[in-house]
Amino acid sequence: MSKKQKCEEDNTVTHSNMASEPIPSVAADAVLVQSVEMPADSVKVQGYDFNQGVDYRKILQSYLTSGFQATNFGLAIDEINKMLDKKAEPRKGDEDESTEKHDPRERRDTNCTIFLGYTSNLISSGLRGTLRFLAQHNLVDCLVSTAGGIEEDFIKCLANTYLGDFHLSGRDLRSKGINRIGNLLVPNDNYCKFEDWINPILDQMLDEQNTQGVNWTPSKMIARLGKEIGNPDSVYYWAYKNNIPVFSPGLTDGSIGDMIYFHSYKNPGLKLDIAEDIRLINSLAVRAAHTGMIMIIVGGGLVKHHICNANLMRNGADYSVFINTSQEFDGSDSGARPDEAISWGKIKCSARPVKLYCEATLVFPLIVAETFAQRVSLPHIVKSKEDSPDKQHQEIIK
Repeated sequence: MSKKQKCEEDNTVTHSNMASEPIPSVAADAVLVQSVEMPADSVKVQGYDFNQGVDYRKILQSYLTSGFQATNFGLAIDEINKMLDKKAEPRKGDEDESTEKHDPRERRDTNCTIFLGYTSNLISSGLRGTLRFLAQHNLVDCLVSTAGGIEEDFIKCLANTYLGDFHLSGRDLRSKGINRIGNLLVPNDNYCKFEDWINPILDQMLDEQNTQGVNWTPSKMIARLGKEIGNPDSVYYWAYKNNIPVFSPGLTDGSIGDMIYFHSYKNPGLKLDIAEDIRLINSLAVRAAHTGMIMIIVGGGLVKHHICNANLMRNGADYSVFINTSQEFDGSDSGARPDEAISWGKIKCSARPVKLYCEATLVFPLIVAETFAQRVSLPHIVKSKEDSPDKQHQEIIK
């Protein structure tokens, strides 16, 4: 007797005053479809068992087999670790024998050039500290951001950003001179302090342009601002210190643009050359032995596309991770899945890219914890018994 016939027999309806009847064959055929055997290497869905105690590393590692976006989280970690493994390998000779000018910041070529792109709201958030860590420890090779992603880093060195609420009244905030970024609050005085700080630098840049023939580009300007801020809390201070080029093709689309606009009346003539920057970022991709793209995009396509398009010049990136909440149904570049980038030649056909649908502040610090942070030797503070958790717990009880 077949398994299906046995199921039908077991499920016949029996009552004391009613004869049994077979299940209708159409229903049985629909519900009792036979399965093929799963492949031997199939991965079983399994989450973390808290009976093992609270082990955060094991919890994060369990995401890979949990399904849905937790699995994509695990795949993103695997993809970034592949980039870092490739980066650690010796580079085999010069991949490009052309006379193309090297990056003037003279970064050492490695076996995998890692591009990191992010939007301005992430610098406004606490995620700035994670991005600073990556620049501080020279873990990426190129940064790309929007104008706000540049200026907010410097502004935070001059004044604080505060937590607020998504539902605060815009009218009330405007009357008080408070700007809202989601549930973050930025006093408008912060931008006045920024103007006071940047104007003398713009004057110096104009003087060097006129007297020394300096051809300013957005990336050169960002490096100069990183040097001038001189603050170890700044992402771009560390980018300057470690010769990491920072590109912002829309640099005038924010407060920096406002300052340049005002400066053009007070002391006109400063020019920014975007053509030199596009040659530089494209050349970084062309010269790379392998490339990895990590793009944290929330609602904006400029930084994502700028990195993708540079990698088109080498027929696609070898490794890619997209982290954003955007969907592809509207045809936006932000929402486009990696497969669309493959069709353009921006990601290699042989690549195994990952898109993680998630808000970046939730997951990127955890991803860094499982990838980049594992590759850095950090000093560990040895706590005395006076600082033990038990003593702290007793103090809380008191």
